[in-house]
Amino acid sequence: MRITAIVYILFISLTANIVSAQTENVWKTLSKITYKKQMDEILGFNVDMPVFSEDIKELEGKEITIKGYIIPVEGYKSHKEFVFSAFPYNMCFFCGGAGPETVMEVYASEPIKYTAKQVTIKGKLELNDEDINRLMYAINDAVLVKKPEK
Repeated sequence: MRITAIVYILFISLTANIVSAQTENVWKTLSKITYKKQMDEILGFNVDMPVFSEDIKELEGKEITIKGYIIPVEGYKSHKEFVFSAFPYNMCFFCGGAGPETVMEVYASEPIKYTAKQVTIKGKLELNDEDINRLMYAINDAVLVKKPEK
């Protein structure tokens, strides 16, 4: 009986470490992009469009778990729609401290309460390399996995 309990505890510990490593590596994987210049007929000039690596393409449509920060942005209707960032607000893309690959749109199944602390969410990853009016990444059907620590 004791050996079974020890094996179970080791299994849970290993699983938790693997999940933690996966969530930390998602932003790293999402940073593996390049850009190509493409003429935007409406704007009348070339814009940078993302070119996703094979690693990123493998994640498309799959459920991912990712840690980050909720960024309060005007125009999003509720706590079910918001921008999520790898970095806190003062360091995020919108403040000029990071690249566009460090933020994503989130469409949550249930409202997620705003906090300035890091949270973990999961949902299906959607890639966008066509619409310049949207971010290049979105998480659909997102749910809160880990609440912020107090």
